[in-house]
Amino acid sequence: MNTVGPYHNRQETYKYFSLPFCVGTKKTISHYHETLGEALQGVELEFSGLDITFKEEVMQTTYCDIELDKPKRDAFVYAIKNHYWYQMYIDDLPIWGIVGEADENGEDHYLWTYKKLEIGYNGNRIVDVNLTSEGKVKLVPNTRIPMSYSVKWKKSDVKFEDRFDKYLDPSFFQHRIHWFSIFNSFMMVIFLVGLVSMILMRTLRKDYARYSKEEEMDDMDRDLGDEYGWKQVHGDVFRPSSHPLIFSSLVGSGCQIFSVSLIVIILAMIEDLYTERGSMLSTAIFVYAATSPVNGYFGGSLYAKQGGRRWIKQMFIGAFLIPAMVCGTAFFINFIAIYYHASRAIPFGTMVAVCCICFFVILPLNLVGTILGRNLSGQPNFPCRVNAVPRPIPEKKWFMEPAVIVCLGGILPFGSIFIEMYFIFTSFWAYKIYYVYGFMMLVLVILCIVTVCVTIVCTYFLLNAEDYRWQWTSFLSAASTAVYVYMYSFYYYFFKTKMYGLFQTSFYFGYMAVFSTALGIMCGEYKKTKSLLRDVTIHSTHDSIRFMILISRFDSQFFFFFTK
Repeated sequence: MNTVGPYHNRQETYKYFSLPFCVGTKKTISHYHETLGEALQGVELEFSGLDITFKEEVMQTTYCDIELDKPKRDAFVYAIKNHYWYQMYIDDLPIWGIVGEADENGEDHYLWTYKKLEIGYNGNRIVDVNLTSEGKVKLVPNTRIPMSYSVKWKKSDVKFEDRFDKYLDPSFFQHRIHWFSIFNSFMMVIFLVGLVSMILMRTLRKDYARYSKEEEMDDMDRDLGDEYGWKQVHGDVFRPSSHPLIFSSLVGSGCQIFSVSLIVIILAMIEDLYTERGSMLSTAIFVYAATSPVNGYFGGSLYAKQGGRRWIKQMFIGAFLIPAMVCGTAFFINFIAIYYHASRAIPFGTMVAVCCICFFVILPLNLVGTILGRNLSGQPNFPCRVNAVPRPIPEKKWFMEPAVIVCLGGILPFGSIFIEMYFIFTSFWAYKIYYVYGFMMLVLVILCIVTVCVTIVCTYFLLNAEDYRWQWTSFLSAASTAVYVYMYSFYYYFFKTKMYGLFQTSFYFGYMAVFSTALGIMCGEYKKTKSLLRDVTIHSTHDSIRFMILISRFDSQFFFFFTK
């Protein structure tokens, strides 16, 4: 037996025997096990005591009796009123059952007392399990309720490796709406790539022509001319960002989150991780720890390029930024889970194991990455000097302000993924098993391209307005996608679910905040993997102008060369 809890609150689960069920006569089980992922997800396996032997049928047999006094009756009535269901496993195959039901008036309550098991086998392997609840008994205080079960074996043609297919829902995940959303996002990518190419080619060509004409003027005409645009900020565009330590840590963490997302999705496409309890979470934790050098490399190299000297502090912040956010949220929710005596309460031993992973795996690997990043790519290679005195930023129209650009920057990236968010939310907060990781990989690629295109345009407009504060603006214009995702989570909670109660509400909004923040950091990293605007070079001499934008790196860099 695993857990029991309200049907509408999937994460609010309790130990099965927290309800006054009785236990069968058999006391041992030979294949009980638990992993780190199971412990974090609140899996509480307890042996039911049912005596089941392979291919031996059991007629309806009473395995125990419940002495129903008033407290036990009240516990069952409360569970029935809140639509409690329970989960159990036979040979690692999950099955679900309802505790009981009420009559139409809600006055009398009934307990299902008979578990009718039908088990399918192929060769010497169990491939299918079905549970039918029968034996409805009215709950009356001071009575004895017998609990019974039966087992029927049947031969099946289902292969062992395909036995989890019955739990999948192709009609939901492969619905035409899902395909349409992918097609819609793909068309958005084509539109944005064309828009960015047109803006850069046509607008920058005009800028180049204007600057070339100015080079042909004499010095007096040039001094009297009205120069404006990105040419004016070449001496300030490589100025370090404000708060470079935090900025570099966010960039490094974003690189690591993207690496984890990519690797886990690929592994999920290759291996059916949903077939093992907690395997997805365990895999994500292992991959996150193993990719810690990525965090240190990109964060450390960027911090060194910006002239940072407190690299040890930056390494610690980069290493513990995401773990501290996740563990802090889990620690807060854990207090509520302990108060509710829920199975989601994380055991002390699991907390110690997670802390050991952070201090003895993530931190040393992050240190290795930081050292490599500072030595291999930490030297600034700017093509022009930075002015000693910052250039005044001229006034501009309200829609060119960094705050407005940041707010508008996340709309299109969110628009490309919000349909997929519905399927992901439903698989996590409801009772669907997400298995279409090919869709998720495609959406991830689309999100990358859309984010890169949007931030290229935002950065160009900002520089053309002679505002050189592009680092944080570019990062946050992509990261603002997280705000829209979190806003969408409110809509999903109130209109797509029937969740209730303090525990489930805090669990939902707490972990949705973690998910949205991690997504925002990853989106901001798309434009900052090596450096968001790798080089903006405006090198002016008496006879020539060279304008070179090396924009964005997401695995590869998009290079735009404009030379004369």
